[in-house]
Amino acid sequence: MQKSILHAIEDAIRAISFLKATNSLQFIEEASRRISRCYQMEGKLLIAGNGGSLCDAMHFAEELTSQFREKRKALPAIALADPAHMSCAANDFGYADVFSRAVEAYGKPGDIFISLTTSGNSENLVRAVPLAQSMGLSTISFLGKTGGRLKGVSDLEWIVDGFTYSDRIQEAHMAAIHIIIEMVEKELFSYAATI
Repeated sequence: MQKSILHAIEDAIRAISFLKATNSLQFIEEASRRISRCYQMEGKLLIAGNGGSLCDAMHFAEELTSQFREKRKALPAIALADPAHMSCAANDFGYADVFSRAVEAYGKPGDIFISLTTSGNSENLVRAVPLAQSMGLSTISFLGKTGGRLKGVSDLEWIVDGFTYSDRIQEAHMAAIHIIIEMVEKELFSYAATI
């Protein structure tokens, strides 16, 4: 069993090491800049995903609406995870429209819609991204494997490739999310320790 555990640990280390690649660093830097700019212009984030990626979306949002490293002003971020909305929209329109309906309800020009999908093929995100763009939102996608149908669609994207299973992709996504939040806090709240 230890051999299997060590193999899993090495695979997890490889997933985190993916963040050191040039394209990963560029994505993290640009995503941090865009999110900081969005907040400076009084916009908000709408964040969506399915399954484990929805849990990551919720984690992303709560680190912004509460705090991450330092005490500071709350930042507006909504994980599109309300079960009443999701069950209603799925019942009335189909599950493929649960995120589109939420983007239509909450999105405003200048906001950012962030999609988290390890395959890039989630129909509800494939539909939500272009809708968000048509409404004047910027779009950022955290993708995996080949990037799927969302490859090349969002304004900014990052593809974690080379992994068969979603868990390793999600581990890389979450590490990048934490770093982005840290950079946003540094950009917006250099005075945070004095609040």
